Amino acid sequence: MSCYLLSIFCPVTVTCLYLTIVFPSVSQCARVWIPDAEEVWKSAELTKDYKNGDASLLLMLEDGTNIEHKLDPKTKNLPYLRNPDILVGENDLTALSYLHEPAVLHNLKVRFIDSKLIYTYCGIVLVAINPYETLPIYGTDIINAYSGQNMGDMDPHIFAVAEEAYKQMARDERNQSIIVSGESGAGKTVSAKYAMRYFATVSGSASEANVEEKVLASNPIMEAIGNAKTTRNDNSSRFGKYIEIGFDNRYRIIGANMRTYLLEKSRVVFQADEERNYHIFYQLCASSHLPEFKTLKLSNANDFLYTRQGRSPVIDGVDDTKELCTTRNAFTLLGINESYQMGLFQVLAAILHLGNVEIKDRDSDSSLIPPNNRHLTAFCDLVGVTYQDMAQWLCHRKLKTATETYIKPLPRLQATNARDALSKHIYAKLFNWIVEHVNKALITNVKQHSFIGVLDIYGFETFEINSFEQFCINYANEKLQQQFNMHVFKLEQEEYMKEQIPWTLIDFYDNQPCINLIEAKMGILDLLDEECKMPKGTDDSWAQKLYNTHLKTCSLFEKPRMSNRAFIIQHFADKVEYQCEGFLEKNKDTVNEEQINVLKASKFDLLVELFQDEEKATSPTGQVPGTGGRTRLSIKPDKGRDKSSKEHKKTVGCQFRNSLQMLMETLNATTPHYVRCIKPNDFKLAFSFDPKRAVQQLRACGVLETIRISAAGFPSRWTYQEFFSRYRVLMKQKDVLPDKKLTCKNVLEKLVQDQDKYQFGKTKIFFRAGQVAYLEKLRADKLRAACIRIQKTIRCWLARKKYLRKRSAAITIQRFTRGYQARCLAKFMRRTQAATIIQKYQRMYVERKRYRQKHTSHISLQNKYMIIQKHIRGWLARCWYKRCLYSIVYLQCCIRRMRARRELKKLKIEARSVEHFKKLNKGMENKIMQLQRKIDEQNKENRSISERLIGLENSYSTESERMRSELSRLRGVEEDAKNKSNQVVSLQDELERLRKELSATQQEKKTIEDWAQTYRDEMEKMVSELKDQNGMLKTEKDDLNRLIQEQSQQMTEKMARAIAEETQQLETDLNEERSRYQNLLTEHLRLEEKYDDLKEEMALSSNVSKPGHRRTDSTHSSNESEYTYNSEHMDVTRGIDTSLTLKLQKRLTELEQEKQSLRNELENKEEQFQNVKIPNRPPFIVTITLSVFTSQRQELESENKKLKHDLAEMRQSLLGDAATGAGAPGSPAYKVLLDQLNASCEELEVRKEEVLILRSQLVSQKEAMHHKVKTTMTEPSVFVEDVSKLKDADELKQAYIGLKDTNRYFITADFHKLNEDGELWLVNQGLKETIRLLEHQLQTQRRSYDNEVEALRGELQNVKEENNRQQQLLAQNLQLPPEARIEASLQHEITRLTNENLDLMEQLEKQDRTIRKLKKQLKVYSKRIGEMGAGQTEGQTSPGQMVDEPIHPVNIPRREKDFQGMLEYKKEDELKLVKNLILELKPRGVAVNLIPGLPAYILFMCLRHADYVNDDQKVRTLLTSTINSIKKILKKRGDDFETVSFWLANTCRFLHCLKQYSGDEAFMKHNTSRQNEHSLSNFDLAEYRQVISDLAIQIYQQLIKCMENILQPMIVSGMLEHETIQGVSGVKPTGLRKRTSSIADEGTYTLDSILRQLSAFHSTMCQHGTDPELIKQVVKQQFYIIGAVTLNNLLLRKDMCSWSKGMQIRYNVSQLEEWLRDKGLMTCGAKETLEPLIQAAQLLQVKKKTDEDAEAICSMCQALTTAQIVKVLNLYTPVNEFEERVSVAFIRTIQTRLRDRCESPQLLMDTKMIYPVTFPFNPSSLALETIQIPSSLNLGFLTRV
Repeated sequence: MSCYLLSIFCPVTVTCLYLTIVFPSVSQCARVWIPDAEEVWKSAELTKDYKNGDASLLLMLEDGTNIEHKLDPKTKNLPYLRNPDILVGENDLTALSYLHEPAVLHNLKVRFIDSKLIYTYCGIVLVAINPYETLPIYGTDIINAYSGQNMGDMDPHIFAVAEEAYKQMARDERNQSIIVSGESGAGKTVSAKYAMRYFATVSGSASEANVEEKVLASNPIMEAIGNAKTTRNDNSSRFGKYIEIGFDNRYRIIGANMRTYLLEKSRVVFQADEERNYHIFYQLCASSHLPEFKTLKLSNANDFLYTRQGRSPVIDGVDDTKELCTTRNAFTLLGINESYQMGLFQVLAAILHLGNVEIKDRDSDSSLIPPNNRHLTAFCDLVGVTYQDMAQWLCHRKLKTATETYIKPLPRLQATNARDALSKHIYAKLFNWIVEHVNKALITNVKQHSFIGVLDIYGFETFEINSFEQFCINYANEKLQQQFNMHVFKLEQEEYMKEQIPWTLIDFYDNQPCINLIEAKMGILDLLDEECKMPKGTDDSWAQKLYNTHLKTCSLFEKPRMSNRAFIIQHFADKVEYQCEGFLEKNKDTVNEEQINVLKASKFDLLVELFQDEEKATSPTGQVPGTGGRTRLSIKPDKGRDKSSKEHKKTVGCQFRNSLQMLMETLNATTPHYVRCIKPNDFKLAFSFDPKRAVQQLRACGVLETIRISAAGFPSRWTYQEFFSRYRVLMKQKDVLPDKKLTCKNVLEKLVQDQDKYQFGKTKIFFRAGQVAYLEKLRADKLRAACIRIQKTIRCWLARKKYLRKRSAAITIQRFTRGYQARCLAKFMRRTQAATIIQKYQRMYVERKRYRQKHTSHISLQNKYMIIQKHIRGWLARCWYKRCLYSIVYLQCCIRRMRARRELKKLKIEARSVEHFKKLNKGMENKIMQLQRKIDEQNKENRSISERLIGLENSYSTESERMRSELSRLRGVEEDAKNKSNQVVSLQDELERLRKELSATQQEKKTIEDWAQTYRDEMEKMVSELKDQNGMLKTEKDDLNRLIQEQSQQMTEKMARAIAEETQQLETDLNEERSRYQNLLTEHLRLEEKYDDLKEEMALSSNVSKPGHRRTDSTHSSNESEYTYNSEHMDVTRGIDTSLTLKLQKRLTELEQEKQSLRNELENKEEQFQNVKIPNRPPFIVTITLSVFTSQRQELESENKKLKHDLAEMRQSLLGDAATGAGAPGSPAYKVLLDQLNASCEELEVRKEEVLILRSQLVSQKEAMHHKVKTTMTEPSVFVEDVSKLKDADELKQAYIGLKDTNRYFITADFHKLNEDGELWLVNQGLKETIRLLEHQLQTQRRSYDNEVEALRGELQNVKEENNRQQQLLAQNLQLPPEARIEASLQHEITRLTNENLDLMEQLEKQDRTIRKLKKQLKVYSKRIGEMGAGQTEGQTSPGQMVDEPIHPVNIPRREKDFQGMLEYKKEDELKLVKNLILELKPRGVAVNLIPGLPAYILFMCLRHADYVNDDQKVRTLLTSTINSIKKILKKRGDDFETVSFWLANTCRFLHCLKQYSGDEAFMKHNTSRQNEHSLSNFDLAEYRQVISDLAIQIYQQLIKCMENILQPMIVSGMLEHETIQGVSGVKPTGLRKRTSSIADEGTYTLDSILRQLSAFHSTMCQHGTDPELIKQVVKQQFYIIGAVTLNNLLLRKDMCSWSKGMQIRYNVSQLEEWLRDKGLMTCGAKETLEPLIQAAQLLQVKKKTDEDAEAICSMCQALTTAQIVKVLNLYTPVNEFEERVSVAFIRTIQTRLRDRCESPQLLMDTKMIYPVTFPFNPSSLALETIQIPSSLNLGFLTRV
């Protein structure tokens, strides 16, 4: 029974696994496995060396028992060797050095019992052990952790197999299959269910039909109608199924298709003890009390024969009523409506009633049903047939011959069997109908690109009584095992051929003979079908045929000794005895045809549909429902339907063989993945392992065969780099070469002499079984020797260090003693020297005092002489100064008078020249009529301006009067100061008198002091007594104060703790509310995207259905899609699923309401938080009401409205009568134009007159000023009056400085020494300052007047040019026809007037802005003057200080064009603006050189202009277009980090601008006055701020997702796998599932890759001008993702949980912290997010033995949950023999100590969690008017305003 396949070495038997092949002689202490009756295998240790020829081994068991193990005298095979402890518990069984049955069993037991790990790899097979307990390892977080990972990188899991299948489907473009097999109760159905859940979660669906949910919803339906409770399993699948999950070209689920095999129909009518019928029957009986089920006439399950035979109607922990609700919901989700569901339940209830129909004997050959049987009546009512027909054909059958038809009565037993056969047939039809409709719901119109099939099929079965079902099941397992063996050898062959390893042939077991015995010609199935065709064929005759055919010809077929109605087949797993009874009946599957005809004539439509012809009952996938309780495989439609009757007559065995053959073809066309489910015990005990049952299943499912094949070759495989890293310690420095491959070859040749024990491939080294253990022993010996050497050296170093410490201590004592003696000597010498110095200085002091007395008397005489000389010289200098001053003033007056006369003459000449010009042009007045009208208009305007000037002059005169009154008050104060100076003399006399009194008082004082001395002595005695008493009182007081302070401190701490806790709770609540709101916002945005996709599909379908429909512009549709809906959309909506649309709309409404409520709640929480955080915040300072500005604004608005009204009137008059000759003389338009022209001419005349008046006033002002200068010579303080007339701020500033200096002199002067000469000098300084100020004022006025003259000359020149142009235009018009002439003149005039009107409006606006600015300054100055006046009244300050007041300038010179920080654009340019600024702006190209946030500034400046012109429609459309365009660019380029970061920064800046310029005082604190002027004036955009804030949240979340997608592939490789510190961690042996190499290759990510990427993120955000606080939040999220992904992978990877890996992780975390420190981000909270990872790394490194260690771990790991701590301890794996495993008792101690923790049981961290983001207000200091728009943005259509 063997064949030869390709292998990899010379012929070697499997005995190579035994001890004798590995070592010819075995030393003492070697550990081995010996057989055992109870535990299958036991571990033992050699107590005596074994030598060749010994007949037995002396062993000691683990419990200390010594035994003698006798060897087989024939084979002399030694027991199996045990693997080293560091290899026990490996993820892959093929990683074991010794591969054999006891090693596999022990490894599975250790993982299952000690580590609670239910999954283990065995080469390409995943072994899954049923834990009989719900484990938290199937959540969405686990799915996300396995998604995208390599199969060997993570711990074994069903999700890893599913991910491998999904990845290979996408990579290799090949269909995949997952074959799940095992015994009943091993967990096949659950494993298949989790695999499908993984595909549904990872891939998603290609449409909005939620196909993945429908695929998962098919599970509860199929479990309800196809699963039942058995003695081995509470939810056993009683049918096989193969589900093909279809994917499109983007590998998203688009549909599914289900095929079923061999439904166990016999369970419908019979159940063994402790078993149940199908779940659906018990669900209906449990829900019979519901109103909708009253018509089914059901009751308790014990009332029906078909549900009470097993005597176990209830499953512990299962609520059948809830399960029925789940089933009904699944039906609804799959599109089976309520009416169909009730029809299905009617049929199922009818089956139960049919089972209760009692058939009685009429005689020995006939039977009857008693009349009015209530169960038969209920059956007939439910299925819609007549009672008489059903009762007739249940007890009779029709026999047809060639000529006649007979009706034959049936005995009771046959009638009962016919009833049961009908029940089974109805249920099978119902089962097929449900499968067909499930497939209809899962089918799709999208083209299927590939699929993944999940095969959930029964495993190898053997019972005490095995019948036809077990025969078919084992036949299917034989076929699957053959396919598995072929695939295993194919993979081995490909591996060795790829590595170019030499191979030869190997002998292995092939089960093809067993398959031939079953399915070949004259095989068991062939003989069974032949016997079924015989008229009188029986089970006994068939058995005899089997004996005669196969008993002597086939060694796999045997006959039982004690039975002639059974046979035995030697299957690949075991021998199975089959009972022949019932084989023929089950193979025929016959039903009374007349009963079927009665059912076909039913009035119940669903039942008729079940039994309709097969031509009409084809399933959506082309399947033909066949008999035998299974759904037929796909049949090509071109085979014709005339074969359906022939197909219907096929036997069950034939159909099963055909469907199995098609299944094998499907599997062979796909890449298979194997999951073998193991049942650990027969009692359903959680985590209980029965070795006997486990090894039986391991043999049956092919796992041991895989082990045997692997062990026969080179099971251990290492890459050269991994081998070098692990066994570098065995090499010497001279052995290490640059070529790692050559180095490994040289070392292996030295270490292993037998070259047959290993082979060198292209990329790997292949080892025989046991060689890795030998190398590990050498490595351990080398490390042990190194440890001893290190210990020796350390002990020597410690002893020497102790000696040196003692020697150093002795030297130190000596040094300090000598130092003390030296210090004593130095102290004596210092005291001697100090005494000498004191004597020297005392003598010097006496001599100096004598000298100073003599010097003082001599100096006093000299001072008196100098005072007399000083006063005489001063009087002479003052006389000379007065004469010079008088001469200078007189000369200045003469020169000024002469210049003024010359100026007057010049002005008169200019005036006469203008009049002369008028006389010359009087003859042309009739020709320049239009010019006169313009002059009239300008005269009007000049008149209005003159009125304004008059108003300004009035205000100026009022201010002058006020200043004069102030000056008079200052003069009075000055007089008071003079009077005060006169009092100084009297005060000096008084001082002399007081001195005399002081001398008398001193005499009296001396007398009193003598008396006081006596009194003082007496009082001191009394005070000493009082002090003693006071000390006692102070002590008591201190005690009381201390007690009070302690109590107050305790109360303060208590209150502080309470406030801190309350604050922390409020912060937590606020973050939770914020997180909920942002999650809901994400959900809302997701629904919006779905809604947009639906609209696009609607538009697409409407385009397809309406050929004449034209699509609108994409930009336009994107901008207005949220606000505009047209009739076309309504037409498309009718074609969509209305229910889906209504659900979406309802969901959107609910989300909007919830969003609004959350927003309100969030605001309330923030207010509470602020109130708690700052309880004593002072109220805002109420600003002064700007009533003047309000009135002025109202006046400007009225004028603006008037101008708009005039313009509108003109346009209306022009456009309204355009068809009736509007331009003709006398028309309304013509009259309006004439009126406006006349007004302009009048205004011009007024302006000219005002110019002449101003010039005359200038002359008068000069004369008045000259008079004031003269007056100033006699009165020094009169110059203050002229301060009010200063026009320039610089003049005002200089005057203020001069007066301040004068005041300073007044304050600092010595009033005792003032005399007449000093006053004159003061007056002189004041006059100089006054002269300087007046000269500056005169020059300023002259410049302003010169400018005015130049302006008038320019206007005159413009008038001349206009006159010439009008003459030319008049000449041209005279040549045109009359109609064209009038039209051209009107058009020209309208254009000119419009331009002039716009210019005048611009000038008016500038003047109004100037007035507003001046009024603001006036308000500020008046406020300051009031404050200073109040201060003077209170403090009685000097006169000079009163002048320190700001003076309001009256006349402000006209500035050049002043930009207001606004951008104007036309309505039609809005789309172009959005397109150029948002949609087509590339951050890497143009935007990289821009000012950070420039697009946001430009958009806001455009928005300001729309607000300025009070255009609400423009504001709304601009904001809407901006938001929609940003959403569109994010949807288009959402995976580009730079784009998302760029628009996050600009969106936040735009939001800050809206706040900064909103006019809200809370946001205007940091603004400049200029920025406050740019605030929005007409619209409150608070609601739009919330919308933009939501948009910023969306962009932030998109940024996090984009960043996560970039970082995700780097994290595991850089943080866990890459060895940053080379050589610290060694690589353990791995199996067939190779993990990712930890050595940095060219394409491997390292920690430096992560740091570079983080730096790139940070620099990009800084370059885009992202707010610093927002950058901190992004970095915190980045570090959370790094920590969470790293910790999750650590918790799912056993190979990473070691001491050395903990060191690597801590080093990597320190590098991340260093990066934070370099970037200045240590305070952003990012380091705290790594705390769970840090604690996990510390947990890997701490000691884990004693109770003290457990206490330390519990106190250290506060950031880890109990589940995570226990998981790390369970996964802890020693890499070296010096490390020890964590004991189970220690883990239980940890669990006991952590039992009281209140925490989530979740194992993994949520990597999708995003911290709630906030956008702190960050005002900009950039002035809007200074922003320049680069030409690269193509925004030339914008106009700066």
